Amino acid sequence: MICDTMKPGTECVFMKKSGCSYNGGNCYSIVENCNGCERIQEYPQGKFCKAFAEPKTKWLSNPCNMATHVKREIKSESQKSIDPLKLSKKRAAGKI
Repeated sequence: MICDTMKPGTECVFMKKSGCSYNGGNCYSIVENCNGCERIQEYPQGKFCKAFAEPKTKWLSNPCNMATHVKREIKSESQKSIDPLKLSKKRAAGKI
């Protein structure tokens, strides 16, 4: 349904016939960590996230998983070191 409380004119999954069904009856504005994200929309009531109704909870323990301005480190798994003696025994046994 279309929101008529905090983000007027926006499609919202929390909007019901009886009003906003989210915790407290409205969405919460962005937090400082959200600045620079492409998912921010500005409304007369303030700046809100397109993806989450309460952005503060997404930043409690880790960076927000939907943040477009956060660079994520990709952990590359190093190849396990193989003992050359064991490797030669496996080859001799025909296992490799």
